[in-house]
Amino acid sequence: MAAEYSLARALKAVRKARGLSQEAFSDVSSRTYMSTLERDLKSPTLSKLAELCEVMEVHPLTLLTLAYTGDSEDQADQLLAQVRQELEEITENNL
Repeated sequence: MAAEYSLARALKAVRKARGLSQEAFSDVSSRTYMSTLERDLKSPTLSKLAELCEVMEVHPLTLLTLAYTGDSEDQADQLLAQVRQELEEITENNL
């Protein structure tokens, strides 16, 4: 995995790419909370992350992948291949 990652940067990038203001999340979050997330002052729970991703119409794994890989498609491919391998190992061991 990446030594450095930024969920805050990924969240802000996806929000802006979708053309959403912080106020667009008012059904699931306050603008103040969104600001603290984007400034990396707080971290969302998994359920809150899912709600935020629903507003942005992006899967939470996409946001997390972006957080760990930035804008590097090569790193994203490597990370997704690693995840696929780990999932296969886990499911083989649990059957």
